[in-house]
Amino acid sequence: MIKKFIITGMLCLVATSMKAQKAMKLDLSSKSETTVSPIVKEKVEEYASKINVIIQEEKNLMEAELLALQTKNLDKAEFDKQKSQIADNYSEKIDQRIEALGFDLDSVVQKQVRFSLLNSDVTSNEELKEKLLKEFRSTKNLSGYFTYGIMNLTNDLPDNNLDRNMGYASNLEFGLKFNYQFSRTSPWGLISGIGFSWRTLRPDNNMIFAKDANAGVYLANYGGNVDKTKLRTGYIMVPLGFQYNFSKMKNAGMDVQYRPYSDGFRVAANMYGGVKMSTSNIVRGDGPDFRDRGNYQVNPFVYGAQLTFSYDNISLFVKKDFSNYFKGSNFENDKAIIFGIGFGL
Repeated sequence: MIKKFIITGMLCLVATSMKAQKAMKLDLSSKSETTVSPIVKEKVEEYASKINVIIQEEKNLMEAELLALQTKNLDKAEFDKQKSQIADNYSEKIDQRIEALGFDLDSVVQKQVRFSLLNSDVTSNEELKEKLLKEFRSTKNLSGYFTYGIMNLTNDLPDNNLDRNMGYASNLEFGLKFNYQFSRTSPWGLISGIGFSWRTLRPDNNMIFAKDANAGVYLANYGGNVDKTKLRTGYIMVPLGFQYNFSKMKNAGMDVQYRPYSDGFRVAANMYGGVKMSTSNIVRGDGPDFRDRGNYQVNPFVYGAQLTFSYDNISLFVKKDFSNYFKGSNFENDKAIIFGIGFGL
C-alpha cells in the first residue's frame, strides 16, 4: 500500500511537471526540469503510459460485460450486485497486471535521491563517490567581511597629553577574506585576504591635532567649542594566520567524510600588516573649520596580531598593534588595541 502511495505521488509530480512545461515559457520550465531526474522522469512516464493502457483495455472489457448484463433484464437489486462484482473483478485484474509490470520503485527512488543531492544522474557507485568527492571537497573561497571596533592607545609611560584628552577612537574595516581548508576533514585552515581600514582618533576637551614649526604633531586648544574633531588614517591591511573549526565531521554517503569549515564555532589567530593610504585632520566648531590631508606623523606602516572568535557569520575579535601609532617621539610608544565585532558578507 505504501508503494502505491509513493508511485501515485511520483506520477502526479511528473504529470504536473509535464503540464507546467506546456503552459510556461522556457525560462520557467527549466526550473521544473531540475525537480525530477531526467532518468526518473522517463521511467515514471513510461510506467504511467503502461498503466493507462492497462486501465483503458480493462475498462473497455468491463463496459462490454456491463452492456451484456443489462440485456438480462434482472431486477435492480440483482443487477447492482452483479455490477459491483464485475467492477471488483476488473479492479483486481488491473492490480494484477500493474503488479506484473515489475516497476522497481526502490531503484527509481534511489536515482531521484542521488539527483536531488548532486543535481546530476549517476549510473554507478564509483561515479556517485566521484561526484560526492567533488561536491564535498575542502573549502577554498573568498568571502566579504565588515568589522567595527573600539580603539584605545596604550603605552608603558606616564599619561601623555593625548591620553589625558582622548575622547573616543574607533576602527572601521571591510574587505575580502581568503579561506583555505587544508583537507576535506581537517579542522585547520589558512586565512588571508585584503582589507581597507580607517582608524579615527577623536580628542576631547576642545582639543585638536596641530603641527608645530618642526612638523611635529601635538594637541592644541581650539580656542572655542568643537563640534567635530578627528584624525582619520586609512590603511590597506593584509592578514595571515590560521583558523581552527570545532564543527563535527559529517557523512555525505559512500564513506565520504567532510567537515564544514566556514560554519559553526571557530577560533582564528593571525598576524597583520598595513600600509598607510592617507591621513585627514577634520575640525568643525564655532571657530575656523578645516580639513587638512597633511603629514601628522602617523606611522606609514602598521603591524600586529589578532585573535578572533566566530560563530557562523558573526565574530568577536581583539587586535593589538606592535608598531607605534605615531612616528618618532610624537606621542611616543602609543600602540593601538582594538576590541570589535565583525560580520561575514
